[in-house]
Amino acid sequence: MPGLQITSGSPRETERLGNLIGSLLRSGLFLALRGDLGGGKTCLTRGVVASLAPQSVHLVASPTYAIMNCYPGDTPVYHFDFYRLTGDDDIAELGFEEYFYGDGVCVVEWSERLGELLPPDVLTLQFEYKEEKRRLITLTSSGQKSDVVLELLAEKLHQQKNL
Repeated sequence: MPGLQITSGSPRETERLGNLIGSLLRSGLFLALRGDLGGGKTCLTRGVVASLAPQSVHLVASPTYAIMNCYPGDTPVYHFDFYRLTGDDDIAELGFEEYFYGDGVCVVEWSERLGELLPPDVLTLQFEYKEEKRRLITLTSSGQKSDVVLELLAEKLHQQKNL
């Protein structure tokens, strides 16, 4: 599948998209979030957590200063923010790679800083400003597991439009 573009008109819509995506995720999946500050990455993450670890949704905040937050649930969500790190050497030294292939779902803000550490099978979400509150979110996949999620998401969105 070549990719999918979705326009969000509000933080609430972005969170609902995250919830829908989260309902399709299983352990071992990796979401690579990219885009400018304030683009909606943490809103989307809140939706993913609401779906996978609802008892932890109240804890969701950007982990810019903590680097990683863990949201326990039936499928734990590991939420990383690599904004302050300079590259994959910093990340490797911190030992986060074990989470990338572990028993939960990884949601990584500023994933482009991973460089060579980025797993081969990733669902990438690129956030772009269109207007003050509107965002264009482009989703692409790079492996079998993420391809399946992208295809299922496209089907669900198509079904919602036809209701």
